[in-house]
Amino acid sequence: MRETYVVDAVRTAVGKRGGALAGVHPADLGAAALRGLVERTGIDPAVVDDVIVGCVDNIGPQAGNIGRTMWLTAGYPEEVPGVTVDRQCGSSQQAINFGAQAIMSGTAEVIVAAGVQNMSAIPISAAMLAGKEYGFDSPFVGATGWDQRYGTGEVSQFRGAELIAEKWGITREDMEQWALRSHERARAAIADGRFAAEIVPVGDFTVDQGPRETSLAKMATLQPLAEGSPLTAAVASQISDGASATLLASDWAVREYGLTPRARIHHVSARGADPIFMLSAPIPATRWALEKTGLTIDDIDVIEINEAFAPVVLAWIKEIGADPAKVNVNGGAIALGHPLGATGAKLFATLLHELERVNGRYGLLTICEGGGTANVTIIERLDH
Repeated sequence: MRETYVVDAVRTAVGKRGGALAGVHPADLGAAALRGLVERTGIDPAVVDDVIVGCVDNIGPQAGNIGRTMWLTAGYPEEVPGVTVDRQCGSSQQAINFGAQAIMSGTAEVIVAAGVQNMSAIPISAAMLAGKEYGFDSPFVGATGWDQRYGTGEVSQFRGAELIAEKWGITREDMEQWALRSHERARAAIADGRFAAEIVPVGDFTVDQGPRETSLAKMATLQPLAEGSPLTAAVASQISDGASATLLASDWAVREYGLTPRARIHHVSARGADPIFMLSAPIPATRWALEKTGLTIDDIDVIEINEAFAPVVLAWIKEIGADPAKVNVNGGAIALGHPLGATGAKLFATLLHELERVNGRYGLLTICEGGGTANVTIIERLDH
């Protein structure tokens, strides 16, 4: 099997709902990340074999294969194809994994894997709600096989997060402490300029808008998301806008085009779990990846796990035995935001840059996804 090398990974700064990126067309937003990637790497866009882009809620300006549209919007060659991937919150991580697999298989030499989401323009779950006009209240309930297997109850991230908190004995106070840590780490990372190397501009916008000064006392005053729930807005990821992009290349392409690789893809995989719990799959997915690679969690120097909700991360840490000091060291989606389809490649960019900053060897990325699945990507830094 051939090696897949990571040449570079970039992202836009993340805009908060109604913020700096709210009025940017998703194709223009994605194009900004693509241009930044091409300019930084010096790759000739014409040699790219495919553009694989993660995006969720593909309606309106995100419909019609946004992966193709944003490549053309960036002004790049028409002969280069593009495709859009929807694995919910892990969509652009899946784009990276699909790209790596294409190179490993020998069917591609150069892949751009990217993600985009404007949640201000197209609200979360808009695609699921769009079916109501046609008589479908839910994508799941009403399918005979689904109803027989899982019943007709609520299927949502909120319910999944509540079930995880209950099963793993995670209290509201536990979640709020993690949320506070996320904000503190994110603000420190911004102040220290740790994100500067991974961010490409959208106009003059270059600084994440999500992180804020908060406290446990402030969080304690918030009402739960539902009556009796331990969840509040403070322990959930922020609705956000953003884009991200990664350049992957084969050994041949690295030599042929004079590229400088920074890491190699060590492992890609995905696993599933209970779709009603929905967000617990990073646990079996991480176990699977570690078993396949022969690594232990202690071998991993930097970990990014998406903070869809605080209990997702806290349950994962409990089960995997990870050192919290290595997990989301620059803050997570609770502070920095979660622009759905863009998040996978966004966290991948942060993972790569942080691995270099701490002079580490292995970095691991995992994201919980709607439907009860999770991806794992492990990279190995080349200069370690």
